[in-house]
Amino acid sequence: MAMEELRDAQLALPREKSLQGEVPDSLRALRGLEYLDLSRNNLSGMIPRFLVEFRLLYLNISFNELQGEVPSLGVFQNESAISLKGNQGLCGGIAALNLPSCPSSPKSKKKGLGKILIPTVAGALCLALAACICVIMYNRRTFQIAGSPIFQVPGFLRLSYADLLSATDGFSETNLLGAGRFGSVYKGTINDDDEWTNVVAVKVLNLNLKGASKSLATECNALRNIRHKNVLKIEFMANGSLDNRLHCDPENEYRALSAIQRLNIAIDTASAVEYLHFGTDSIVIHGDLKPSNILLDKDMVAKVGDFSLAKIVSQSLPFTEGSSSSAIKGTIGYIAPEYGMSYVASTHGDVYSYGVLVLEMFTNRRPTSDAFEGCLNLQDFVSTALTGRVTEVVDPFLHQELNVDETYWDCIVSILRIGVRCSKQLPRDRMSMAEVVNNLKKIKKVFPVYRNGRNVASYQR
Repeated sequence: MAMEELRDAQLALPREKSLQGEVPDSLRALRGLEYLDLSRNNLSGMIPRFLVEFRLLYLNISFNELQGEVPSLGVFQNESAISLKGNQGLCGGIAALNLPSCPSSPKSKKKGLGKILIPTVAGALCLALAACICVIMYNRRTFQIAGSPIFQVPGFLRLSYADLLSATDGFSETNLLGAGRFGSVYKGTINDDDEWTNVVAVKVLNLNLKGASKSLATECNALRNIRHKNVLKIEFMANGSLDNRLHCDPENEYRALSAIQRLNIAIDTASAVEYLHFGTDSIVIHGDLKPSNILLDKDMVAKVGDFSLAKIVSQSLPFTEGSSSSAIKGTIGYIAPEYGMSYVASTHGDVYSYGVLVLEMFTNRRPTSDAFEGCLNLQDFVSTALTGRVTEVVDPFLHQELNVDETYWDCIVSILRIGVRCSKQLPRDRMSMAEVVNNLKKIKKVFPVYRNGRNVASYQR
């Protein structure tokens, strides 16, 4: 089978403990796989590193005898896209997996750093080009660095590759902010003789992956004419992603989001999507709305990021609701059901993803969870509880807010109804984003906010 034919392939190897030993190295050649199921075998040893380089949408390696450190890049940086349970010897990985820490080993750390530095150094020239586009000052100041810089863009920092290497501590994993299909984003700290500090985001493309250069071009093209406070360019976001804030340690009250914060984030996100759909000369379809692509700045203002899968449709086309594509992508759980039957990206698809996102925000349940008590999906789970049982499905943290009353729960129900309507199975049954923004703002006007036990009738961020 040609590699092009493997692009959308699914691979489920025989189950009932028919595979022994390490994960077959022969899988290395199947880079086009998107779904890989190796569960319920007798596989042992470490998780092979080549899986990180795959463009997998879902990986199931549960109920084996795998051990060692779980990677934190590629598919492994998305908890909802992997299943690891039943492997008692695994450790590390992203925090959301709640796995034990791996024993520290200077040798292994050195080896891990080498794996990052070697390909990075080899791609220095390509990195310089990408960083030229993707590095922006946190506080929007320009400064002069002694010596001749490699590149300069007006309004951006003048930096050499050596500056970026130093700022990110050799692109170390401790500075890794996130990883996507085609590259990673690192936090960089730039000091000027201890007089001031700039925090920057550095995006590094993996040019060994097919489509990486195209994804950068797509993202830059989508962002070229966009000017909106809730659309992320390339900048460091002090409060991380919505995904990290939603699915943090339940005992970490500082990280948990209040109901009004979630409502504000829902409004910010809806405002951004409405702008993408109707605010420019072209329709911009994001294509991958999910909590990990919603970033929060120091003031908890939400911004929609990652436009690597965006589609741009000219308003002058007879059919302005979609864009033909032979490779519609997205994230399982957030992809509109019609995308499984058609290769047409649409604004309706973004609305569906947004609806799922809102339901996840207020229930703290991922759409790929298997704990929906007999319901088919998150939407059905919430819909069946809207009459009289809403307190049973919302995030338990929301019960802890002080002096919640009937108005509070009425507002929560109204927000959840919007999420359910946006994620209807049929596109024609979904709300428009303009309607979503208008209704959410009406809810915010009457939403009760409690501070130290006192009801604050109006709330301004």
